Amino acid sequence: MTKMTKLKAISGVTAALLASGGGAAWAQGAPAGDAANGAKLNSMCIGCHGIVGYKTAFPEVYSVPKIGGQHAAYIVKALQAYKSGERKHPSMVGVAASLSDKDMADLAAYYSAGPGKVASK
Repeated sequence: MTKMTKLKAISGVTAALLASGGGAAWAQGAPAGDAANGAKLNSMCIGCHGIVGYKTAFPEVYSVPKIGGQHAAYIVKALQAYKSGERKHPSMVGVAASLSDKDMADLAAYYSAGPGKVASK
């Protein structure tokens, strides 16, 4: 199977999962997010995710992703993985450790509100 064929197969499975409501099941149990409160909480995000083209140098050079427009469920799951230690980036582990489930949902609601949204002051 070629790379392109594999990518098409993965895309098809992802589309089928989302169409069947699988995306909703992924976020099940997460509190509803309040985007207005997320806007107030994002000061810990702006220093990295609010700078276009930003790269961290610790623990290695890493291109910081834009999180504006990302799916809320993905953001919550990523933050939970940093908090649990499943994901290992030291800065994100530290940030996530300070967040409650409600804080995570609020930040996710804020950042998922539209494409290209960056952290604000």
